[in-house]
Amino acid sequence: MMNLELKLRLDKLEKHSKDSEILREVESTRKTALRLLEEERYADAFERTVEGLRLLRTFSDFESEEFGAMLVALLFDLAQIHYANKDFKQAERHLETLFKVLSRLIARDEERFGPFHILAMELSTKILRSRRKTLDVLAKQQAVTYQLLSKVNSGVSAATDRLVDSLRKTAQLLTATGEYRSALKFYAEAIKYSKRRSGKVTRKEVKMTIEMAEIMMRIRAMRPRAVRLLNAILPHAIALETIELEEDILALLEVIQSDVEQEPRWKAFLHRLSHPRGSERKKGEPGVDEVAVRASRAVSAKNSK
Repeated sequence: MMNLELKLRLDKLEKHSKDSEILREVESTRKTALRLLEEERYADAFERTVEGLRLLRTFSDFESEEFGAMLVALLFDLAQIHYANKDFKQAERHLETLFKVLSRLIARDEERFGPFHILAMELSTKILRSRRKTLDVLAKQQAVTYQLLSKVNSGVSAATDRLVDSLRKTAQLLTATGEYRSALKFYAEAIKYSKRRSGKVTRKEVKMTIEMAEIMMRIRAMRPRAVRLLNAILPHAIALETIELEEDILALLEVIQSDVEQEPRWKAFLHRLSHPRGSERKKGEPGVDEVAVRASRAVSAKNSK
């Protein structure tokens, strides 16, 4: 896991002010999210990071350098969570917003924020390479899936377990490439064959259903369906006494509910950050690419001393 180490300069804020308290609370929330990420509890890590963003939105000054620094750190964490969860397209989207915010911070303080840019570029490169590799694997995986499907349909029952795993793997690869609707179709088939094989709802079916709901969350029109799906599978998770899966379900329900309630504000919030006042660049002001180059040079020069 790549860690963007953030050292806040709270001395720039009024002591014991509301803004100072907000940053401390967000910093604590972020530490919890990173710990959950290390434990591979991605749904919980995602929920805590989104909670940190909600808290940060109550900050009084969006132009503050410390606000920007914390926002960049949270966006980087979100990209990391999606990358770890092999959703490369979603990770790229968060990095796009991150680079827009970071470019303005670098223009103000290259030495402080230059390393952030380099770390984000490293993650971006890893995501790009992973996505290309995923596309290659996907083509081979789909061929295997169709072969197994043919065997099962021909009455070879022993191939069912392998087919379920293959369908699920294909769905995960499609998710990684951003083909969400296609992924949902493969998940539905995997769950259908898995239930047919076991004759009951097992931990595997619960886990795959949660993975389906995570994909539905990314498609606005399907969020109500994701809620119904999670509510339907929650009693099965409780009956199986799988505390980890119960927590994942509850975390996802919390995220969906909060997103639905706050969506208009979120859009305005992110739009304002990506397109600040006077978004047209002033004459002579460096652009995003130029700022990035200058930052990289500044960090390299510092390291060479």
